Amino acid sequence: MHKRIYRLTLTALFVAFGVVGGSMFEFTIGVAKVAPMQHLINLISGVILGPWAALTQAFLTSLIRNILGTGTILAFPGSMIGAFCSGWIFKKTRKLIFAVFGELIGTGIIGAIVAYPVASLFLGTKGALWIFIPSFFLSALVGVVIGYGILKVMWKTVIVPQLDKFY
Repeated sequence: MHKRIYRLTLTALFVAFGVVGGSMFEFTIGVAKVAPMQHLINLISGVILGPWAALTQAFLTSLIRNILGTGTILAFPGSMIGAFCSGWIFKKTRKLIFAVFGELIGTGIIGAIVAYPVASLFLGTKGALWIFIPSFFLSALVGVVIGYGILKVMWKTVIVPQLDKFY
């Protein structure tokens, strides 16, 4: 199959899993809806498809969830930054554990910091910045632990043979 079609198809599948899974497995912490499924998918798409496709996947998933009313505007900075960082760090290091930390730092810290002014501007939230970091970090932590386990199981038989197609 053509490399570009394969990449597009996988990105679309990850978006579908993110929309459905993010709506099924979510809980609220403070002002944020925590969706660990999104972080699981960010990690997997970052590793398999790279940073730009992971960023696209995170944007489309956030957009569709917002249109359907199952997500908040805070999904954009959190998921997009984490997905890109995960893919970018994996691309540079080829180490799965660094991709995990890319998602954790990208979403749990950087995404939370960027989400604060977004929440203040669009949602009228007057809380402190420290409210966002624990909820974003917890959501990312749950997702990457599960995602890491899935990737480790598939690493030698599925993931490694596919890496040459995308990198």
